[in-house]
Amino acid sequence: YIVRIAGGNDKQGFPMTQGVLTATRVRLLLGRGHSCFRERRSGERRRKSVRGCIVDSNLSVLNMIIVKKGEQEIPGLTDKTIPRRLGPKRASKIRRLFNLSKEDDVRQYVVRRPLPEKEGKKPGKTKAPKIQRLVTPLVLQRKRHRLALKKRRAAKKREDAAEYAKLLAQRMKEAKERKAERRRSASTSKSRGESTSSK
Repeated sequence: YIVRIAGGNDKQGFPMTQGVLTATRVRLLLGRGHSCFRERRSGERRRKSVRGCIVDSNLSVLNMIIVKKGEQEIPGLTDKTIPRRLGPKRASKIRRLFNLSKEDDVRQYVVRRPLPEKEGKKPGKTKAPKIQRLVTPLVLQRKRHRLALKKRRAAKKREDAAEYAKLLAQRMKEAKERKAERRRSASTSKSRGESTSSK
């Protein structure tokens, strides 16, 4: 067997960290994106104890991945295959798993899970996940309704803008007329004043 070391913990439970080339424990300032750290607030950093990536006798757990299998089986590890408990939930992933076309009904192919039998209940009950992103007539109807509302809002906005522009033009015209009237009245009063003073 050829195995790859994926990580581990020392006797006190501190995890090994990739890139720390020491066999001892060190305290590093960890932030977002580092392993062995989950930020509680955005931008938070914290100094935490981690173990280096060099294997020595102080480790209690060593995680390994089998890269190449040997001739004989390891009992309890490679001699049995554990089936996946759950099937895919998303419609596109179910289609990919069973190589379905767009016309096929995804609901017929969903992976059902048998439930454990209980006394007093019907035997052979199964459970299936709710399929996500499934395009049904109701979904299409809601989409059409959403788009219709959007179009209606846009049309109303255009009408309101046109009405407001019309009103604004009318008000501007009225203001201009009032100004011209004031000017005319002022000029006539001025000319009358001049004529009376000349007499």
